[in-house]
Amino acid sequence: MSPKPEADTDTGAVADGREPEGRGSAHTDRPTPLDLRLVPPALAAWATAALALDAPASWTAGIAIGCLIGGVCLLPARRPGGSGPATGHEGHSGHEGGEGDSHGVGDKGDGKEEGADGEGTPGRPVGTGERRLSWARAPAAATLLCVAAAAASAGLHGADVRRGPVPELARRFAPVVAEVEVSGDPWLSRPRVRGDHAAPVAVLIRAEVRRIQKSDGTSVRTRTPVLLVVDADVPAPKGRAVGSVDSAGTQETVGREGPPGRANGPPVKGVRGAPGGRAAWLGLLPSTRLTVGGRLAPALTSGDRTAAVLRVRGRPGPRIVAGPNAAQRLAGRLRAGLREATDGLGGDARALLPGLVVGDTSRITPELDDAFKATDLTHTLAVSGSNLTILLALLVGPPGLALLAERRGLAPRLGLSLRVTALAAGALTLGFVIVCRPDPSVLRAAACGAVALLALATGRRRSLVPALAMAVLLLVLYDPWLARGYGFLLSVLATGALLLLAPGWSEALRRRRVPPRLAEALGAAAAAQAVCAPVVAVLSARVSLVAVPCNLLAEVAVAPATVLGFAALVTAPVVMPVAKGLAWCASWPTGWIAGVARTGAALPGAGIDWPGSWAGASVLVVITVGVVLAGRRLLRHPRWCGLLGVLLLLVVVRPVPLTRVLTGWPPPGWRFAMCDVGQGDATVLAAGEGSAVVVDAGPDPAPVDHCLRQLGVTRIPLLVLTHFHADHVAGLAGVLRGRSVAEIETTTFEEPAEQAEFVRREAAERHIPVTRAAAGEERSTGTLSWRVLWPPPPERPPPGVPAGPADPAGPGAGTGPDGPNDASVALLVRTGGLRILLLGDLEPPAQQALLSSPAAAGLAGVDVLKVAHHKFFGTHLVEGFWAVRWR
Repeated sequence: MSPKPEADTDTGAVADGREPEGRGSAHTDRPTPLDLRLVPPALAAWATAALALDAPASWTAGIAIGCLIGGVCLLPARRPGGSGPATGHEGHSGHEGGEGDSHGVGDKGDGKEEGADGEGTPGRPVGTGERRLSWARAPAAATLLCVAAAAASAGLHGADVRRGPVPELARRFAPVVAEVEVSGDPWLSRPRVRGDHAAPVAVLIRAEVRRIQKSDGTSVRTRTPVLLVVDADVPAPKGRAVGSVDSAGTQETVGREGPPGRANGPPVKGVRGAPGGRAAWLGLLPSTRLTVGGRLAPALTSGDRTAAVLRVRGRPGPRIVAGPNAAQRLAGRLRAGLREATDGLGGDARALLPGLVVGDTSRITPELDDAFKATDLTHTLAVSGSNLTILLALLVGPPGLALLAERRGLAPRLGLSLRVTALAAGALTLGFVIVCRPDPSVLRAAACGAVALLALATGRRRSLVPALAMAVLLLVLYDPWLARGYGFLLSVLATGALLLLAPGWSEALRRRRVPPRLAEALGAAAAAQAVCAPVVAVLSARVSLVAVPCNLLAEVAVAPATVLGFAALVTAPVVMPVAKGLAWCASWPTGWIAGVARTGAALPGAGIDWPGSWAGASVLVVITVGVVLAGRRLLRHPRWCGLLGVLLLLVVVRPVPLTRVLTGWPPPGWRFAMCDVGQGDATVLAAGEGSAVVVDAGPDPAPVDHCLRQLGVTRIPLLVLTHFHADHVAGLAGVLRGRSVAEIETTTFEEPAEQAEFVRREAAERHIPVTRAAAGEERSTGTLSWRVLWPPPPERPPPGVPAGPADPAGPGAGTGPDGPNDASVALLVRTGGLRILLLGDLEPPAQQALLSSPAAAGLAGVDVLKVAHHKFFGTHLVEGFWAVRWR
């Protein structure tokens, strides 16, 4: 027997969405139907905006005019002698009308039938078929009018990108001098590994070109969105933008300069040490105007809101012509104050708290970003509607009480009336948008927060679906580019799932004797995951198996972290010690969220690969529907649910003994493995149960981490980095992730310098000692032993002669190596009766020097020879190594 609906003693409202008693409802035992009439117009406007942004102007104008005419013609007209529309919504019969009855738009509610008293056409009753046709005219008219508005708005926004001289100049890669206005916060690009080196980091800025000067000297006014690319050698802009964050401020840029989710190069430390004026560029605030010179190029992707890419040059020198407006200066000070308040926190809390509060993700490291993506917790790294909802709930109180004398929250305690409370909530929403920047993601969050504000004001779920549809409609009309944004799609899907699916799923769990609070949280997390997983699969080509439990565990800490973080944000400009204390308190729940993400991502079966296409998403939708339908039956059988839960746990944890039995990998007694990391190397030498010596880390953390997990490696007594090219060291974070590493050994030639600094910094953060390899060194662990063959130790100069740079190519070979490859660490490994020769990336000159060294005598009888990964075997391997025997 299912339990009775839980009643709210203050309002008389029940938890199943029925109308409360005492409000004029004639039938209190009947659930209130959902009002979906605004959903078709919102969806039609959304689809129209997405399609019309890059459609020809004639097509867009034709759609807008045609739908406008059709919508106006379908509008219900007033009958002669009548006081209202010719027909109304037939949701209630006349005897159900009453003061508190819930009618839709067009409901008459007066208990009279049309045509019975002269309100319809005089003397002629309206038939059922005509009544149904008339009822359909209003929704059709609303849909057509919304489509017309969306087509017009999208056409105008699309024309802004295509019109003016900028697109044509970009197609000709023309050099220009332009006056631009910054429209968003600058950020650092994430360099990819190209070959054996990392691409340089550049500052990226979204801006609008307001005036452009061509190479012939003519000047044209325009308003075209572009993407500025500022390389490291471009000097800082002259002049000072009032209110910008200078090099003495607290702005940090750690972590976001690496590749997205793949740390392949050293992050540039903060603004203070950023080279080439990067600090000043990163400190620019939105609405700042400056003059720059550079070369235009076409946008990297079509169908985007960016018309062109402007790569800024050092000459003519960039110059600030106007500072940011007052609102952006205030927001900049608040954000800088929050960063300063979090400076003394631990690594994860210091990085995550600004992102959780105001969407400032500049400190999020690629490793932490990977963990949040693997657990589907990335919504906590960006500003979302939940942030605003928490603040509004703190101000207004719990649902259902906002309009009553028993209302709770801070507002009644401060003596604020209902009107003042409403104004305060609106001001809080406006301040939220300003501080977090009025970009599309923040506007989306504010709209979804407004939906939650309506819930706080009414306590009625029935009113939320129309509110969500209206929010979607208004946002799409205001900024049609949102219609193509995956973030907007995910936000709407998640909010819709919470309104439509979560209540029913929670009620079903409560009927199975699940505690009410747990049932509500589990139903919300499962519903959001079910509808969002197909879209996430398109973006990441992966489906997370730990998203629901990780979201459940993280959710308990989001509210305290958000409230304490905003308190620190507000108090930082006034009393910094208090702000630091609040930030320290917020670091505990924030650290919990980061710990949940890292722990969930560290599980071997945290996710499965999935086709990153809409076809793959469709298959996932079918599977999800099947699982939901099957789950309804399984809930009746607790034993089967428990068995399936244990199986899912085994799939996620993947204990090595079980995995070995099922897959045969890793094979029993394995000794040597090479990870598939693309260009680059990552070699694993078994050193006991769960232990291995790793040689090189590859260019990407994800593949080497996956490889080591499959091998069951949790302890690394020694990590050897043969040389500092990015395709050998950029995956270092993947090797260190979730494993104990006792020591890192590198070559003596620390070039490229930025990669060597990256290795030292990663090791220092984890307190791992870094040593240098030298020829003749012999070491062992368990049954594994090895000897370093290369590079040779530096020669000691005669007494009184200053030491010069070491020459890894050997005595008499010159003043230094030809490059990092010739300084590679070469090893001769013995394990389980095998002799393995690892040459790193030694070039032919270094290979010849090695063959002529005393170490060559011990190379006979080698079983496995590992050659340079980017050298063709028959051409580049010197003849002397052909004499080495291997199997």
